[in-house]
Amino acid sequence: MYKDILVHIPTERPMRAVIDGSISLAASLNAHVDAVAVGYVASTTAYVMEGGAAVAAVFEMERERAVERAEAALAVFRSEAGNADISCTCHPLGAIPVDAAGSLGEMARLHDLSIVLQPDPEQVTFDNEVPREILFQAGGPVLFLPYTFRGAFKAKRIGICWDGSRVAARALRDAATFLARAEEIAIIAINEGDSAPDASANNLAKHLGRRGLSPRTISLSATRADIQPTILSLAADENLDLLVMGGYGHSRLQERFLGGVTRAMLEAMTVPTLMSH
Repeated sequence: MYKDILVHIPTERPMRAVIDGSISLAASLNAHVDAVAVGYVASTTAYVMEGGAAVAAVFEMERERAVERAEAALAVFRSEAGNADISCTCHPLGAIPVDAAGSLGEMARLHDLSIVLQPDPEQVTFDNEVPREILFQAGGPVLFLPYTFRGAFKAKRIGICWDGSRVAARALRDAATFLARAEEIAIIAINEGDSAPDASANNLAKHLGRRGLSPRTISLSATRADIQPTILSLAADENLDLLVMGGYGHSRLQERFLGGVTRAMLEAMTVPTLMSH
């Protein structure tokens, strides 16, 4: 059960999606929410003046302004959370992007679930990088909400994107709370002939049946480039509330690289999606 939820509130992007989604989910689960917002300090600030004391003074002034921006964003969340009568704590941060990423990743490891906003490729802001960093660093489930999301979050109809891989299995286990409360569950298997036969969609359905769940299996074929559009098309046809899938990617020389389907899903997400890495 998700009883301890972390939500990232953007300071440079619209926040309505994550406020609506996190508060409604917390209310339905009687969960506590830690809301964190980051006011970003430009990493070049430390170079605008020479001399240790002068640099420190400039940086501290910028940090204070950044914290004010974070507090302004959290004020909106705090008001909505109060109206919903949910337990919450707000954490305003002022930091350069790399430090903020580290802090958010560490915080996420202590929570049952992290909620973030889908990145917007049309905007250049570190708020777009935070969701990816949390996915890589959390060690647990991350719920991505489309920036078009509005209203109460629900997960009555769930689609499990299944390829028999380790990350897909991790996402499946991390979604147990949602699956136990779902009314309908669809196992989506695309190009299953390429997957591990002992971890087939049909075998998964049998194992879920032992948990008292009654999933159905949907098998499809698609080219690699069409996998993500096929999933979203099916989600629309099936009127799914939530997708569950592995977050593929790796780290190389301290940089984060997302797998093709994961990257495409984040760029064109239309349905809330729970990912685990």
